[in-house]
Amino acid sequence: MPVVRPLPSDLRTADFDFDLPPEFIAQAPVTPRDHARLLHVGAQKVSDHHVYDLPDLLRANDVLVLNDTRVIPARLYGQRGTAEIEILLHKKHTPQIWLVFARPGKRLHVGDQIVFAPEFHAEVLEKREEGEILIRFSVADEKLPALLEQYGETPLPPYIKRGKGGDPEDHARYQTIYAAHAGAVAAPTAGLHFTPELVARLTAKGIECATVTLHVGAGTFLPVKVEFIKDHLMHAEWGEISPGIAGYINQARKQGRRIVAIGTTALRLLEAAADDKGIVYPFTGETDIFIAPGYRFRAVDALITNFHLPKSTLFMLVCAFAGLERMREAYAHAKARGYRFYSYGDASLLEKSPL
Repeated sequence: MPVVRPLPSDLRTADFDFDLPPEFIAQAPVTPRDHARLLHVGAQKVSDHHVYDLPDLLRANDVLVLNDTRVIPARLYGQRGTAEIEILLHKKHTPQIWLVFARPGKRLHVGDQIVFAPEFHAEVLEKREEGEILIRFSVADEKLPALLEQYGETPLPPYIKRGKGGDPEDHARYQTIYAAHAGAVAAPTAGLHFTPELVARLTAKGIECATVTLHVGAGTFLPVKVEFIKDHLMHAEWGEISPGIAGYINQARKQGRRIVAIGTTALRLLEAAADDKGIVYPFTGETDIFIAPGYRFRAVDALITNFHLPKSTLFMLVCAFAGLERMREAYAHAKARGYRFYSYGDASLLEKSPL
């Protein structure tokens, strides 16, 4: 069965810092999606490509594992009396009760009502640390999705600047073409680069796709504030790997085929469901797996991911996968050549560092 693997005790958050001026953070995606740039970080060198080059960079029998979560309109604006309150849905406890981030959270008290529309409001049930609030919506659970679509806003990360009300185009472009299961409040951004044409070309080469579901939470945006990364608390996210998909992945590995995770979310779910021999088990539930250098990967052989922010858990993950020094060099290369970072930015294809 899957096992818990402790983090090295001596790694510091400062070990994963690097200079990233704001102009490197992409504010909009490229069009078409697969025309984003792609940095191939190989065992010996890095090379510059575009996402549409993937059929030539991947192997003919590779299996791509995609996260098919669908982003919901998770940012809401409401009123508590005369005070304006912004909330970001974070984690569903029940269909009506959600853990949210609230701004300004200090103005809220247990029992307060946040009014989003005459027929749509929520009660504050509990206040927690880091601006987290537990709320209960006033509507029946079957009505909530439609009200979120009507009054909610696409929950772009704070590094992408939009005015109140957002940009209507983000509703489509901050969603993968294969999104199927609603529940994420952040996109699995590596998948944003895929187009129907690219998938068709990959399929024509014999590269197959399998889907898993991990509902990405807003905790993915939280900075690491502790000195030693072992003290960082990861937020749990709900995921699912069906028995059929688990069996398919295990059979592919027996055949010597590579498992290529499309995004850190797919990778984390696969690793959370894998045992020490690399066998992936069916999985339904929450995972708070934290991957950093020193971790030994069981289930994933290559990773396609975007460029991440300094001192983030995601940069720690890619350093664990491809090597800290190699990723420092790769990111320096990317900055020197003007690659675009984060959710709407460019991509990288990472080959796993040898043990």
